[in-house]
Amino acid sequence: MIDAAQVRMARAGANLSVRKLAELSGVADSTILRFETGKGAILATNMARIQRALEEAGITFISADASGGPGVRLNP
Repeated sequence: MIDAAQVRMARAGANLSVRKLAELSGVADSTILRFETGKGAILATNMARIQRALEEAGITFISADASGGPGVRLNP
């Protein structure tokens, strides 16, 4: 599962505001903000919607491995 830092990085890379990500994902902007700031958990279904919207916006999520922590990559 992706984490809050990856969502923030992905939004920045895709040049999406919280409000725009909320529109694209169908998840409330307050839910996204709460998750990104670590002030609350998020349902797996909402996380999947957010991830799908960001991937459709050109983001690839990278898992942590021996060479480093989790991250994101912008697709051309």
